[in-house]
Amino acid sequence: MRFSANGDRVTHQIHIIGGGLAGCEAAWQLARRGHRVRLSEMRGGAEGERSPAHQTDDLAELVCSNSLRSDDDTANAVGLLHHEMRRCDSLIMAAAEQARVPAGSALAVDRAVFSAAIHAGLTAQPTLELVRERVDALPAAGMTIVATGPLTAAALAESIAGATGADALAFFDAIAPIVYRESIDMDVAWMASRWDKGAEASLALGGDGRDYINCPMDRDQYLAFREEILAGDKTVFREWEANTPYFDGCMPVEVMAERGADTLRFGPMKPVGLDNPRTGRWPHAVVQLRQDNTLGTLWNMVGFQTKLKYAEQQRIFRMIPGLENAEFARFGGLHRNTFLNSPLLLDRQLRLKTAPHVRFAGQITGCEGYVESAAMGLLAGLMAAHELAGRPWDAPPRATALGALLAHVTGDAEAATYQPMNINFGLFPPPAAEVKKKQRKAAYTERAKADLLGWLPVLV
Repeated sequence: MRFSANGDRVTHQIHIIGGGLAGCEAAWQLARRGHRVRLSEMRGGAEGERSPAHQTDDLAELVCSNSLRSDDDTANAVGLLHHEMRRCDSLIMAAAEQARVPAGSALAVDRAVFSAAIHAGLTAQPTLELVRERVDALPAAGMTIVATGPLTAAALAESIAGATGADALAFFDAIAPIVYRESIDMDVAWMASRWDKGAEASLALGGDGRDYINCPMDRDQYLAFREEILAGDKTVFREWEANTPYFDGCMPVEVMAERGADTLRFGPMKPVGLDNPRTGRWPHAVVQLRQDNTLGTLWNMVGFQTKLKYAEQQRIFRMIPGLENAEFARFGGLHRNTFLNSPLLLDRQLRLKTAPHVRFAGQITGCEGYVESAAMGLLAGLMAAHELAGRPWDAPPRATALGALLAHVTGDAEAATYQPMNINFGLFPPPAAEVKKKQRKAAYTERAKADLLGWLPVLV
């Protein structure tokens, strides 16, 4: 018999903290397999707790948008993720189907119907107990999944920070745009590290000592670029975000631009030590991109965290020489968030390396978006179910959307620059070299679906 810290008899096999999309999906995957689950959700309890973003006490409340984005599973990575989750009997996807409203090729839902369907599905499970309570600390023992999202309550965030060694988890995270490598014009840009520094370390890691893609600007190009950054349309922080200070190193590029004509040139656009091989000289300014994933398919615009709206980012950043036809895997942003440096802290089964009885799921792992959050909950639930059943866990194939997202979060992303990421084809192993660009999306999705079929039997 096991007892909790306050002496109560423990009747559950696994404790899930957080009733958002990830927590609900994890709970569903476990309960439908007969495992005893305690699902803790602080909203709706006697204390009247609610995060600043939530408006209701409903499970899996959608707080920013009612859209789960594209449902096209033939040419879109998030649509492919929808497909894979459906094949894994996802509660979130089933509820979305019940609550679906017209939205073209997107999957948009009636929020109230969506939450009600999830609540009904979970409470119908005889082995699931839904408890309206706030959990202030990571459990010291017992299998646990933490799925508390980007606005984790302060006390629990402090407990997580203590367990992970993080100084803080709630801050404005710096999200720089990420560009697909194949869309960069290397007839204009070139590969080099400043003063060739770090060449030894780069070579040791299999690089060639030239670790950055450099996009040069002359004086007129730089001044015009700065003016567009200053004039560009920007998002405004919500009231509850306004008092959160900038995290060190997260200054928006437009704030730097406001501080003087040369501030960017002395900051992220510093040209010093970068000889342009086509001129033999340093450019007036330079935009650097750094590899963002192990595959080398995604490149991060260094220092370009921003509040510019997405359309403005595409317009303005395509002014950069070499990026005129850039395709963006992710646009930049700056917002309050709570997430772990998962590639450093979690193992390949989403377990905290220093406390393996605790798994993390959802946006707190550093994925971005409703669908990705639910997918991580689905995976955490499946992993825990296998562990409880004493069965070995086989991860979904790397070429599936589930496998690509999991691999990115648990080790394939660069830990030193880890930031929240949506699912995109840049996370997948590239298709065969002979596949033409126009056929690539279909190649990704066809390969993923075939690989998923071979993997699904492990879930029986």
